[in-house]
Amino acid sequence: MKIAVLGYGTVGSGVAEVLETNRELIARRAGQEIEIKYVLDLRDFPGDKIQEKIVHDYQIIAEDPEIEAVVEVMGGIEPAHTFVKQALLAGRHAVTSNKALVARHGAELLEIARERKVNFLFEASVGGGIPILRALGSSLTADEIEEVSGILNGTTNYMMTKMFYEGADYDTVLKEAQANGFAEADPTADVEGQDACRKIAILASIISGKNVEFEKIYTEGITRVTKEDMAYARKMGMTVKLLAQCRRDGEKLAAFVSPFLLKSSHPLYSVNGVFNAVFVKGNMLGDAMFYGSGAGKLPTASAVVADIIAAAKNPDKDIMNFWSREELKLESREEIRRRFFVRAEGEPRNLEGKIQAEFGNCRFVTVEGLDGEFGFVTPVMSEGDFAEKAGNCPWILHMIRVEE
Repeated sequence: MKIAVLGYGTVGSGVAEVLETNRELIARRAGQEIEIKYVLDLRDFPGDKIQEKIVHDYQIIAEDPEIEAVVEVMGGIEPAHTFVKQALLAGRHAVTSNKALVARHGAELLEIARERKVNFLFEASVGGGIPILRALGSSLTADEIEEVSGILNGTTNYMMTKMFYEGADYDTVLKEAQANGFAEADPTADVEGQDACRKIAILASIISGKNVEFEKIYTEGITRVTKEDMAYARKMGMTVKLLAQCRRDGEKLAAFVSPFLLKSSHPLYSVNGVFNAVFVKGNMLGDAMFYGSGAGKLPTASAVVADIIAAAKNPDKDIMNFWSREELKLESREEIRRRFFVRAEGEPRNLEGKIQAEFGNCRFVTVEGLDGEFGFVTPVMSEGDFAEKAGNCPWILHMIRVEE
């Protein structure tokens, strides 16, 4: 099976390495050898043996009848979308690690794959090397998936871990993450939750069978989380994690990305550093956890190659058509119910009456060394009710949602 790899960056070079290192094993499992015939990139790579396969024009790939699959690891929406769509329309399999592409155009590309009886596979787009998409799309098809919650961004999890255990502030841990190569020079997509949002949109689409538009998912990043928030979390025996979650509420599905306070008993509490994890609750299965490297050259490339093998073994059928173009209307954020942790400016004795009158019976928290402020945890209430009540309280410093 001859393939073309689109992009020779971190993941693209990883794909070449995995295919070369595990060549015999992959051939046995795929039922045939898998050979990279072309690598599309704007650059040349003198001194690298891949150079003899480098092409700069996609049309060379498009016009070669020997190519049975394209592997898109370029990133971004265009020209990735154009190339992948063209490949599928030509009856070729397409494999990608590109979460932005899948979140934006997944429904369209899956429909084309279904019509052409080829595969559009994207395991590596969520969770790097963690096999979560195939588990949801095939292994757990007998279950009604009631909840998927995950730590889906290694950069922010690394930062939250440092802030929690070392008491460092946001700016310090961001600079450290950048220095260690865990955060980009422009970290916006990570720290504002955009990366996690696209991933949970893909997961929500899989478990619902309908298209979930990532733009309609409420998304809040970690930029307002402070070392003071972490001090309160430690005092309460909790931690703060950026969670991406989707949860069934009757016939509705709620999706959300936000920092959450987690109890020590929560399955995601101990997921630290750059690791990712996905918690799944099925109506028959119960609880399950998927944990591992959520990014990185070889873990991601391993997931990409697994998809290539799956395509090689299924040349004339579409094995993973996850969702349709029909849009899923998400539950309104204002209707979602939960507890809220609030930091307030002032002294508890001066504000306790007002707080109880506004929010009901709250649990109050103070931290030694944090003078002139305190915290409290509200009873369960809707997001809409909390927002309305918080609007009457100018002394609120910050809020973090509490995951039960």
